Order: sequence, then C-alpha cells, then structure tokens
Amino acid sequence: MTSPAVSFEVFPPKSVDASFRLWDTAQALAPLAPRFFSVTYGAGGTTRDLTHDSAHVLRRTSGLPVAAHLTCVGASKAETMEVANSFAEIGVTDIVALRGDPENGAKVFTPHPEGFANSVELIEALAARGKFTLRVGAYPEPHPESADQAQNIEWLKRKFDAGADEAITQFFFDADTFLRFRDDCAAAGITKTITPGIMPITNWKSARGFATRCGTQVPAWLDDAFETAIRDDRHDLLSTALCTEMCSTLVDEGVENLHFYTLNRPELTRSVCRALDVTAQTTLSDVA
Repeated sequence: MTSPAVSFEVFPPKSVDASFRLWDTAQALAPLAPRFFSVTYGAGGTTRDLTHDSAHVLRRTSGLPVAAHLTCVGASKAETMEVANSFAEIGVTDIVALRGDPENGAKVFTPHPEGFANSVELIEALAARGKFTLRVGAYPEPHPESADQAQNIEWLKRKFDAGADEAITQFFFDADTFLRFRDDCAAAGITKTITPGIMPITNWKSARGFATRCGTQVPAWLDDAFETAIRDDRHDLLSTALCTEMCSTLVDEGVENLHFYTLNRPELTRSVCRALDVTAQTTLSDVA
C-alpha cells in the first residue's frame, strides 16, 4: 500500500489550557510532514482574530503551509476580504472558503446585508485576487439543505467553476460513501481533487451527535460496536482499528490524500497515520 499524503485540521484556542493543547497537537503531527494544517474560523472579532493569530504562529513555527478557514458569516464583503488580505500579509495564502453555519443557532443561514450570499460568491472574490490556493467543503452524503445528491454535486461543481482548487469532504463512517461520491462527481464532469475528511473518533457520543446534525449516516452496527467497546474500556482501540481500516480501503482505491479532523487531540490521528506508514520526517521547533 502506498502511503497517503496527509493534512490536519485544528481549531484556535480560547483559553490558556486550549493553547497548550493546540501546540501539543502541532508538535505531535508536524513531524509527519503534512501538506498543510487548516485552522477553523468563527464569526465575530474575537474568534476571527484567534484564527489569524493561530495560523500565523503555526506557519512561523512549523514552516509548513497553513490553510485558514474563511466564512461568509457576520461580515460585509469588504470586512471578509480584509481578513483574507490579513492572512496573505502573514504568508498564509491557502484559504478554506466556506459559507459557514447559521449564526446563534438559527436553522437557516441569513447573509449579512452587505456580505457574500454564499460560498460561491466568496470563492469568486478570492479567486479574482489571484494570490490564494482555495479549498472548499464537500458533502459525500447530501448537505442537510440540499434536495438530493444531484443538487449537492451540482453545487460543488459551481464552487470549482468559481475558482476552487480542491474540495475536502465532511467526515463519514464508510469508505464506500466517499467512493460513490467520488465516482458521481467524476460522472458530473468534476476533475479536480476531492480529498476525504477523516475523523478519528475520540468521543463516540460527541461524534454521533455531530454526525446527526450534519446529515452523516450512522450505521446501526457502529452504535453496537462502540457500546461494547466503551463497556470494555476499548474505545480508543476500536476507533483506531476502524479508522485505519477505512483509510486503508480508500488508499487501495486510489485515494492519494487524507485530511484528518483532529479536534486538537492528536493521539488517535497519529496512531492511524503510523498504521498507514506515514512516519516522522521533520521536527517542529521554536513553538512558544
């Protein structure tokens, strides 16, 4: 089996303890020579600034590419592009361009009166600047707001047509889910890279709840497996085994890149990477 190229998502810290967890995650995973780290983004000044600062420090300390998330939520077009330019000024020219979730727990996304209406508009504006590598989100199972998979794939195609370079999918529990999606996208004329998003399960209850909210199907057998594993104190062992098996299947089917959602907990991700023969190549230094 050929070793895949990997990348890792982290989120910006909101406390001192969380800061240590982020840098511990970076130290643990940077030696695996990822293609990039991605740093998540929230609406509002405080979280937005944390994304900027975290991206800056990760870029400076690791020497690796950092992809900063950018959304349409809660900001005008001018404010959003100002944030994008601030990323470029610190050497962060990889952007994960997303619409973003509805604000304040709302069920429906409402654009800012002077903001981008959707991710396609944001991608077009960023692409017009000509200085960003643009990644976007994709749903191997239909987005909760999509009528069906055909509409879901058509929207992804519009993102690529707008200037996106690569898509990263939402996580899933079955390799066939991604492989069917990949084939359907190819049939629809999509030729650019679609990278599967992988989430090693650090907490089954939390992962299951998130899956339900984002429309990810949860196989009944998985509930039973984790119920038994938790009872027998074998949760992490099961998580690692299942994730490794799924990733191995993807690689055997020609997938070259894997993107891990780490939740700033690197242990399971590192274990899965080791099982996939992704080994340490560099050392992260000067983390402060």
